[in-house]
Amino acid sequence: MSIFLVLQKVKQEKSMDQQFQLFQTNSIHQKHMSLIQWRKVMKCNNKALSCEQRKITAMAQFLLLIITLIILFPFPVFSQTTTGNIAVGSSLTASESSNPWLSPSGDFAFGFQPLQNNTNLFVLAIWFASIPDRTIVWFERRSYPVPRGSILSLDGADGLVLRDPQGRHLYTTDGISDRVASGFMNDTGNFVLLRSDSTYLWQSFGSPADTILPTQSIEVNGQLISRKTPTNFSQGRFYARVNGAGDFVLSMKTLDSNVDFAAEYYNSRTSDRNSSNPGYQLAFNESGSIAVMMRDGEQQSLTSSSFPSVSDNYYRATIDFDGVFTQYYFPRNFNSSSRWTAANSWPDNICSEIGSGACGYNSVCSLENSRPVCRCPQGFSLADPNDAYGNCNPNFLQSSCVQGETDGYEMLEIFNTDWPHGDYEAINPSTADECRNACMNDCFCATSIYRSRSCWKKKLPLFNGRLDTSLGATAFLKFRKGDVPIVNPSRPSADRPKNDRKGLVIVGSVLLGSSAFVNILFISAACIGFFLIYSKKLPAVNPAHETNLRCFSYRELVQATDDFKEEVGRGAFGIVYKGVVPIGGERVVAVKKLNKGAQDSDKEFRTEVNVIGQVHHKNLVPLIGFCDEGHHQLLVYEYMSNETLAGFLFGDMKPSWSQRTQIALGVARGLTYLHEECSLQIIHCDIKPQNILLDEYLNARISDFGLAKLLMMNQSNTLTNIRGTKGYVAPEWFRNMKITAKVDVYSFGVLLLEIVCCRKSVESMEFDGENPILTDWVGDCFVEGRLDALVENDAEALSNGETLERYVRVGIWCIQEDASLRPTMRKAFQMLEGSVEVGVPPCPYPINSTV
Repeated sequence: MSIFLVLQKVKQEKSMDQQFQLFQTNSIHQKHMSLIQWRKVMKCNNKALSCEQRKITAMAQFLLLIITLIILFPFPVFSQTTTGNIAVGSSLTASESSNPWLSPSGDFAFGFQPLQNNTNLFVLAIWFASIPDRTIVWFERRSYPVPRGSILSLDGADGLVLRDPQGRHLYTTDGISDRVASGFMNDTGNFVLLRSDSTYLWQSFGSPADTILPTQSIEVNGQLISRKTPTNFSQGRFYARVNGAGDFVLSMKTLDSNVDFAAEYYNSRTSDRNSSNPGYQLAFNESGSIAVMMRDGEQQSLTSSSFPSVSDNYYRATIDFDGVFTQYYFPRNFNSSSRWTAANSWPDNICSEIGSGACGYNSVCSLENSRPVCRCPQGFSLADPNDAYGNCNPNFLQSSCVQGETDGYEMLEIFNTDWPHGDYEAINPSTADECRNACMNDCFCATSIYRSRSCWKKKLPLFNGRLDTSLGATAFLKFRKGDVPIVNPSRPSADRPKNDRKGLVIVGSVLLGSSAFVNILFISAACIGFFLIYSKKLPAVNPAHETNLRCFSYRELVQATDDFKEEVGRGAFGIVYKGVVPIGGERVVAVKKLNKGAQDSDKEFRTEVNVIGQVHHKNLVPLIGFCDEGHHQLLVYEYMSNETLAGFLFGDMKPSWSQRTQIALGVARGLTYLHEECSLQIIHCDIKPQNILLDEYLNARISDFGLAKLLMMNQSNTLTNIRGTKGYVAPEWFRNMKITAKVDVYSFGVLLLEIVCCRKSVESMEFDGENPILTDWVGDCFVEGRLDALVENDAEALSNGETLERYVRVGIWCIQEDASLRPTMRKAFQMLEGSVEVGVPPCPYPINSTV
């Protein structure tokens, strides 16, 4: 109740009015005092007291009120945010409530920022503190990601020291040769450690990440390294540096090698004109210009002559995750529509620069608004749907060189497209038809490129693909007949109801026109039929009730997720949000909101509610409840505090060998339960790292049963549509063969090899270019006795050579092309734990020759 209304209600009580006016004068801002209680106290026994007694009592009561206000008054707790100078002994904690160290103007902050996809992990960073998106301009890559509760302290001897919640060392500043007197967050964005005489011991400008700011420079052999993605601060593939000749260059690790700077796709050429006057520094001047500084004092500017004023805008220059080096500006007087705007970028067209490799294998790069956009060609799809710049996998089987098999293939013609690398044969001169036929009749050829009466034949994988109308090139891609997908597939089943409805209309018209009696019968039958059909279409969730699942209302889940505010993941069937529900206190959950527009989403909902609710195992993600209200269908799972196995396995920090082996055993144990220990046999059909979650103790939890197919215990196989993710799908899916639990065994085999090697099944970035496919490379190493190459520099794994060989053998057994040769998941688990002997598997090469 407002003070105004309270005053209105007490206005008539004159004996109280004067005292209340005095209270209002002295205490109007004491908002937490209950004025209603004041009225009740003042009225208590008022009539029974004498005039003098009432005065004394009123004064005592008023004094008691003042004392109470002093005790209860919520004195403001001032923020402990430190500005400018940082004293030795100061510390920061990785949490949302931790206040950063600010620069004097408040433009920059040094501290921890939570990751967008996992709020239990943080990055130690410097960012623009006065703009809404808090753009990060420096981050410490070696410690990334930092777990919640980690502490950064300023130590007099070691400088900045970062330790995790268990006290383990994560990071210390390099090159501290003297005692640190203090730290300071400058208004330039440079965080420095100072000696007692205020000279610099260390500065963030001297150890840049992917960004430079005005007044910052890059010396010869200094470099910026891109992020992996905009939200993943692991090392990316692109570099911006000043080379030994003094030129500013952009380079990358090529897709088919692990050599730094192997491919240079931009060079300023500022030193070529006069070798006696080389460049020595890339300077981001205070005026906003970027220039190569020459030894004679000359500046070779790289930026345009006109750009917005630095006094009115914030500036930064970043080597972005897509390989483009861009100078941005952001208005200091911003509004809700303000954004970072590109002032200059290098190179002009990264797609046309041979060697850039902005896109993954088999992908095609095109330029849109000066940025590269990667697309899979027709017949290919992303290996990782969440990585638009990643590899594209073919949706069809490759030729296996069986005599006469070329009759089953056809060529797709793609204009103005080229993959300039990877030629294994050139035909010159040639016509377009000759080029097409040459690839068609060559079982090793995946595509041929025709341009200017010349032809080049190529194998998969293809890289450095580009789309450019000036190329004048035509690509011929080989497909197995019937495997070329339609870009916008029509649904044949949608046409049948139209024909059926048309027939029903004709029959209904005849019936309705025959007689009134027949009309009555028809209407009655139609009503009964409609009721039966409608009843069948109601969500079949009764079995879920039998599993003690909680049925949530849609409104409850809207409140639990704060109107679906925090997205933690997404897939083909819907988006997952983080929320809190009142079960046994406050319980953190993951709410999967199914996309009703997605094909099979109704089927997925019924499958997950009826199946997951009946299974309970420590290596499965528990389903807590569901919502089936109108057109809203949601699933509520227990929230896993750690990331997916994909993020854990392929991140910047390699997990330990013991962690990896325990995770592999956990996945095998969970699949054994699904296949053999449930009352209903469950085939998961989509085992991959993204569907393995890790709880707080790094226990593997299998998730996402949306593609699972149920088999009754008295059934041995079933036929179904192709399910799963490319790269993990067993060969029998493509051959119209009967599907058994062995498809999960195949997927587990690929996953197991990924766990052993800490490498994606189709990514060769960390190995040489001879075997870009993981299973091929593992096969080579196994046959040649080079298992140590699979876990290079992993001392723990190398010291457990017997276990390493056992795991590799099990992986190769699981990915045998012939499903009958694969072990069951129970036997695979027993082989992994060492209770069953693992024989030498057949030669793995045929596995990838036809799949």
